[in-house]
Amino acid sequence: MDDVRHDATSDAELLALHIKGDPDAFGEIVRRHRDRLWAVALRTLGDREEAADAVQDALVSAYRAAHSFRGQSAVTTWLHRITVNACLDRARKAASRRTSPVADTERLEQLLEPEESASVPAERSDLHRELLGALATLPPDQRAALVLVDMQGYPVAEAAKMLDVPVGTVKSRCARGRARLLPMVTHLHPSSRDSAPPGGGRNRTPGTAVPPPAGPNDADPVKGGGGRA
Repeated sequence: MDDVRHDATSDAELLALHIKGDPDAFGEIVRRHRDRLWAVALRTLGDREEAADAVQDALVSAYRAAHSFRGQSAVTTWLHRITVNACLDRARKAASRRTSPVADTERLEQLLEPEESASVPAERSDLHRELLGALATLPPDQRAALVLVDMQGYPVAEAAKMLDVPVGTVKSRCARGRARLLPMVTHLHPSSRDSAPPGGGRNRTPGTAVPPPAGPNDADPVKGGGGRA
């Protein structure tokens, strides 16, 4: 099978084979990276259709521009850069058409991972919705930086390569994004709930609260994971 034939081939080698005309090489690249690209697009845009279109646009662009890859970064970094750019283009266009990137509860629920939405407690789902709703209020550039660093777990330096901006810019965008998110998620912190008056706020099962936005290398505040697979 083609997947077996390419199983031990590196991403860079697959891209080279694609340029030479191998009909299966790019498909293997897509198979390896589509889930993470999809996660980035979905969390950046907050809309399944927009995210699907952005990933499709990015993969078509990558397919056509493979010859421009110079190997100065990893193939996955290159793919993420193209995907994030496609997302930001769509987010900026969408901003002129609507006031909120994620406006309804149903859409927020669709952002949850399928396996999580079926198994986690209701309190956990509520927490997800609040975090994602807060994230959706950020400007696209800040949102993209936080998605890559705080939610996908990429180091700041690698996120900078993906966004094609200096490291300092990523740090600044993350800091500004966290500052804007903090007032919206402070009530989710255990200390805030403990100090609330009786009957105030939403009751949650112990252990389901999430602290304020994570630092550059902390775990994903939505999925609870950290780093790349």
